[in-house]
Amino acid sequence: MNELLPIIVSIAAALVVIGGLIPVFLKARKSAGKYPGTRDANDPATPAAGGTLVDERDAVADERKAPAGVVESAEAPEVDLTEEPAGLETVQVETPAPVEGRLQRLRARLVKSNTIFGKGLLALLASDKIDENVWDEVEETLLLADLGTEPTTELVDALRERVKVLGSRSPEDVKALLREELIKLVDPSMDRSLKVERKNGHPAVVIVVGVNGVGKTTTVGKLARVLVAEDKDVILGAADTFRAAAAEQLATWGQRVGVPTVKSDIDGADPASVAFESVKAGIEQEVDVVMVDTAGRLQNKVGLMDELGKVKRVIEKLAEVDEVLLVLDATTGQNGLNQAKVFSEVVNITGIVLTKLDGTAKGGIVVAIQKALGVPVKLVGLGEGPDDLAPFEADTFVDALLN
Repeated sequence: MNELLPIIVSIAAALVVIGGLIPVFLKARKSAGKYPGTRDANDPATPAAGGTLVDERDAVADERKAPAGVVESAEAPEVDLTEEPAGLETVQVETPAPVEGRLQRLRARLVKSNTIFGKGLLALLASDKIDENVWDEVEETLLLADLGTEPTTELVDALRERVKVLGSRSPEDVKALLREELIKLVDPSMDRSLKVERKNGHPAVVIVVGVNGVGKTTTVGKLARVLVAEDKDVILGAADTFRAAAAEQLATWGQRVGVPTVKSDIDGADPASVAFESVKAGIEQEVDVVMVDTAGRLQNKVGLMDELGKVKRVIEKLAEVDEVLLVLDATTGQNGLNQAKVFSEVVNITGIVLTKLDGTAKGGIVVAIQKALGVPVKLVGLGEGPDDLAPFEADTFVDALLN
């Protein structure tokens, strides 16, 4: 018996080690559970004929069943406990860049694209003699930057008065004066926080809308990275059922950070049904945030805009919609403002995402949109990289404009 004791101890120790490894290999985010592929007969939205909603893990999940009490994970590989742990394959999940300070790290791009705007204004205001011709040029510069007529008039009037009182033309004084007035226009008092906290036992629901080609799906993917960096559990809903590659594109974004995607198994499925299933899955899995990507639609197409309203109404049968983010291409200037007005009439826009802000000298569109809608710019896209989406900060934005 004494001879067997060391062997028994060794076996017990090995079991303890293996037992400790199992949770590590099978660890899953709360959002990575398997979602129902069929609808309840009482659901208020009906999927297109023959359509079921799946996520990218269904094919694998159908071939194997997780042990009782184990949650399947989008990023966890199948584990064969008969093999040595060293032989296990791993799925590489990217770690998004920290949210804190993103805009500061990216402001060099913004500075480069807005040099003409900032330097032009500073040069004009620092002139030895500021007459009506100079003020006309200041006004023209602001209008070319898509600041809008009303904000331009407001800013020029304020600058006229303060330059007259200041009586100084030093670059430092002029820059400080201009900075103060621009910050007032951008309005740092607006609430730019994203409503992405669970409440009343439900996840926060975010719908992303906009016209074709502004980068909605990419924005949803990048925003998922921002939320994961904040340690939030996220589900993506691929309600853009008209663009064939949209669902796969969104699922790829999700896979990169371990976030599952709910999508239809057929093309042209009812987008409201997909949105409903996404929120339903989010409630069942107790995630923090459900983000729904919608199809691009022209603001002058009544039928498509009505459909967008339907998506929101169907979601509200299950949970309150916390954010409706309108994605706008900053390079479109005043045309983007027209788009924003129409979308705001159909769904209650709560925030603006400006993409391609690094590719335009028309930074004034930030002010124009906020003035017209009373809705804050909450996020800005400053490049093609996966982490080139940043929370908007008024002070940092104006500093970048003025270089």
